[in-house]
Amino acid sequence: MADVIVIIRMRGVGVGMFAVGHLAEEFGEFVFVVGHEAFSVRTSIETDSTRNGGPSRPYGSRIGAASRTLHSRVYRSSWGIIVDAMSGQNETSTSIRQPAVAGRFYPAAAEQCRAQAASFLRYNTIHAAERKWIGGIVPHAGWICSGAIAGETIATLASHGAVDVVVVFGAIHTPVRVEQAAFDSHGKWAMPMGTAEIAGEVERKIQEGSDLFIVEERLHRNEHAVEVNVPMIQLAFPGTAVLPIEIPVNEKAGEMGRETARKISAAGLKAVYLASSDFTHYGTNYRFTPAGVGVSAMNWAKQNDQRLLNLIAGMQSDRVINEVREHQNACGAGAIVAMMEACRESGAGTAKILRHATSYETLAEVAPQPPTNAVGYASVVVG
Repeated sequence: MADVIVIIRMRGVGVGMFAVGHLAEEFGEFVFVVGHEAFSVRTSIETDSTRNGGPSRPYGSRIGAASRTLHSRVYRSSWGIIVDAMSGQNETSTSIRQPAVAGRFYPAAAEQCRAQAASFLRYNTIHAAERKWIGGIVPHAGWICSGAIAGETIATLASHGAVDVVVVFGAIHTPVRVEQAAFDSHGKWAMPMGTAEIAGEVERKIQEGSDLFIVEERLHRNEHAVEVNVPMIQLAFPGTAVLPIEIPVNEKAGEMGRETARKISAAGLKAVYLASSDFTHYGTNYRFTPAGVGVSAMNWAKQNDQRLLNLIAGMQSDRVINEVREHQNACGAGAIVAMMEACRESGAGTAKILRHATSYETLAEVAPQPPTNAVGYASVVVG
């Protein structure tokens, strides 16, 4: 497949796109997804030179800034098609990162954001008291799809009291080739409920003397994986600094997590560790339909998640990367491994699956969808 340059405009405003695969063959309409809400837009397409190969099904999406016309490059990678927002005029401040998906994935208005976030922060009363949970997995879709599942993880961790820093290992959706874990360059993140402090001093301590970490603002600028969970973190851990770290999917992910935990422990700080990852992206929108479509296919997708969840529950972090490469059942495999190993380095040995659902299920009560697409979400705690 050739590289594709896609220019998307809706009423003169560039809004971003969802990569649906084989775009060079699709000169008509295709599906654009924000938080799993789909609608059609027109595209103009021109092909570029052929690059590296990879699986034909897409496994990623890219949301661009709505304040300017978006020019996106879609290309093949080992994970499928990823959409890259090209450089534009409205760059973020060097000190404060502006929200990328407020008003789309979660409310942009402060009071509405606070109210919804609070409604999701319900800790699991059955498992919260079993042991001290110090890490977990949160999804990162629009709150209508996965907010309550993320909130269960965050609230269960917060039930054990205050910490000094909340580390969030994030899935990477930006096609910048990177082998190291990536910190953001901003000292603060602007959020609807108020500014979130970034743990810059902790960042520097972790990076000191290590070649596993870099500072790469491009991986955070328009990334949603960490951002969508920050309002809930702000409510659950008031006044606590957040440390976003984008983790690539490679064999060094475990060491990235262990090194993070070692440096934080050496500094005498108390932390919790989150991995932001969704699970199987199934259906016609994602060009991943090995079981066809229909209710049975939705069940297959959930079972595909379960393969990975079984490894996580067994704390088999060494098998996660290969499992995801083979079965395409998570977008943040590196983040999951980093979180598990950070927790293990901090004394954890147990993982619990608190809740597992798909967007097909979570939307059933509020916006029922046909059984053609589903994304998996899980609330997991580690301790």
